Amino acid sequence: MKFLLMSLIPDQADPVTGARLSPADRLREVVDTAVTAEELGYDGFAVGERHEHPFLSSSPPVVLSNIAARTSTIELWTAVTTLSLLDPVRAFEDYSTLDNLSGGRLTVIVGKGNGTAQADLFHVTPDDQWERLREGYELFRRLWSSDEVTWEGRFRPPLDRAAALPRPLQGELTIWHGSATSRSSVEFAARHGDPLFSANVTHPVEPYAALVQHYRDEWARNGHDPGDARVGAGTAGFHVAPRSQDAEAAWRPVFEQRRAFARATGLPVVFETFEDFLARSSALVGSPEQITDKVGRYHSALRHRVVHLAADRDGLDPARHRRSLELFQSAVAPVLRAAYPEASPATTPAPLPLCRPA
Repeated sequence: MKFLLMSLIPDQADPVTGARLSPADRLREVVDTAVTAEELGYDGFAVGERHEHPFLSSSPPVVLSNIAARTSTIELWTAVTTLSLLDPVRAFEDYSTLDNLSGGRLTVIVGKGNGTAQADLFHVTPDDQWERLREGYELFRRLWSSDEVTWEGRFRPPLDRAAALPRPLQGELTIWHGSATSRSSVEFAARHGDPLFSANVTHPVEPYAALVQHYRDEWARNGHDPGDARVGAGTAGFHVAPRSQDAEAAWRPVFEQRRAFARATGLPVVFETFEDFLARSSALVGSPEQITDKVGRYHSALRHRVVHLAADRDGLDPARHRRSLELFQSAVAPVLRAAYPEASPATTPAPLPLCRPA
């Protein structure tokens, strides 16, 4: 099992102190966290793409290029690249440049995006975003694999023996498909033989597990070897401490801030109480034993091979945040990597034994 730190670069007041960083300081903090992630042995660092308040993650290739300049081994992921909004030629140029600068450390997760801002900024609506994603993906993939491309579609001018530069360092790029609720997304991923990344954030595990199973069914129906299917999954929150009581107390203000924001902006509030959120969401907040157990239980439902963990401090002071990242790497990751090695998921390991709260 692989572990990535991931940030959508939220730009909000600290839920404990009320202080707020400038955009410049917030972006630098994300890059610094990626450097720490490499020092501690995390497998990758992912930057999302959003184009609305309260996020600063409108340009993942720029942020990831800065991270690439300060690191040497950690994988660089997007989470996600909203190809429905982008000219695929320009997206290819940006990410091919990043691939070269990083020494071939790039992995891309594509998705159609969400939120109303994309309609306002890019004039992409729910009526056409899926077709834009499909077309953008297919052109992006061809540009990556071919020195010259002749192509015609609906949403951008045609290409006639076009050469997009620079040519990427990786001859074959791994492209994952991000999915939250869409059966079309998982069917598209399965048809192309690409891995799937489940958002696994807003709801309990059951609807995500159903989508992942649909992906596996479609994967086999399209003639792919079931053992080659790869799945990743996000988490709704992350903080580990030696005692569960301390971890929960530190993260409660984050939950309350997010619930208040959801109510103020009309977003769904799925978990009304912090206790319900801890019990039924994918959040990894607690002692090492609790987190190990929860990942094991989610693995029984999803059989995922990659996990996104929130990279942001979420109200913790920098020293406490680093201790949390260190404790996960020393007490949680080795157990999970041993239990769920990077191997074929055709057979499912037995769930880890249940652990009592610390």
